[in-house]
Amino acid sequence: MVKNYTDKQLLDRVKELPNFKSIPNDYWILGVRSSEDTPDTFDDKFYLYYGEKFVLVTSGTTNAGRGTLLEFEKINKKGAAIIKSDNWYYGVWKYGSHRRRIEALLQLGAQVEVFRDTNKDLKSDETGKIDKGWFGINFHPNTYDIESTLPIKSKIGWWSAGCQVVNDLSKYRQIIRLTKTQASVTYCLLKEF
Repeated sequence: MVKNYTDKQLLDRVKELPNFKSIPNDYWILGVRSSEDTPDTFDDKFYLYYGEKFVLVTSGTTNAGRGTLLEFEKINKKGAAIIKSDNWYYGVWKYGSHRRRIEALLQLGAQVEVFRDTNKDLKSDETGKIDKGWFGINFHPNTYDIESTLPIKSKIGWWSAGCQVVNDLSKYRQIIRLTKTQASVTYCLLKEF
């Protein structure tokens, strides 16, 4: 699991990134990718900020799940999409419906940069050529039942083929409630540091 950080540590780190422009004035999401990268496990964190004010933190994944890593050809013959970390994606997401089944933040605002993982070793590798484009890298939960009261899931499975996925529905509902009226939502993804 990702180690704990202070708000200052996180904000200082995101301001050091090469493509940093400014901290958004509204709600934005910060993902932190675990250096452990335990296969098929929700071992990353998402932080919701309003400007520089911390709002909440939840667990999730910034990596593709086991299904995609082993059978990426079903999704994209180029490889499993692993979003490039230590990067800002300004205005990347807009409120909508993931697969017309659940409220989500959809990649409708900006392109993303991904690496294409093809070695099937169950690790999300950030190596090789960067693929930039519109890949449907959305922000959604690990279920289509937004009102579910089931316990937090531990396995990613097919829930991520590159999407950023939350595994705590109560926190996810809060994030959607707070961000859905914005024109777009910015995302920043860090590697654990």
